[in-house]
Amino acid sequence: MQIHLVGIDLGKTTFHLVALGAAGKVLVRKKFTQKQLLAYTANMQTSLIGLEACSGAHFLGRALHKQGHDVRLISAQFVASSSPTFRRIARGQPPALPLSHTTTTTA
Repeated sequence: MQIHLVGIDLGKTTFHLVALGAAGKVLVRKKFTQKQLLAYTANMQTSLIGLEACSGAHFLGRALHKQGHDVRLISAQFVASSSPTFRRIARGQPPALPLSHTTTTTA
C-alpha cells in the first residue's frame, strides 16, 4: 500500500483522514481524535498532507511537519468539501482534498 496523498478534514474533536494511492484510489479512510491522529501519522510513511487552513490547522500542520510530512494548508475556497460544486457534482471525492491539488500551493 503506497500512500501518495493524504487529506485531513479537521473538526472540533474528531479528524477524518483519507489517504489516496498514486492512481487516486482511496486506500485508507479513518476517523481519529487529535492524539490518535498524531500517533497514526507518526507511524505512516512520509507523504503530502493537505489541510484546510483554519486556526487548528496551524498546530496540526507544525506537528505533522516535525514528523517529516510535506504539509500544505489550503484556503477554504479551494477545498472540495467547501465548494457548492462538490456537493452537486463530485459527491464521491474525499473530504478536505483540494479541487486541484497539483496547482494550488499555499503556505
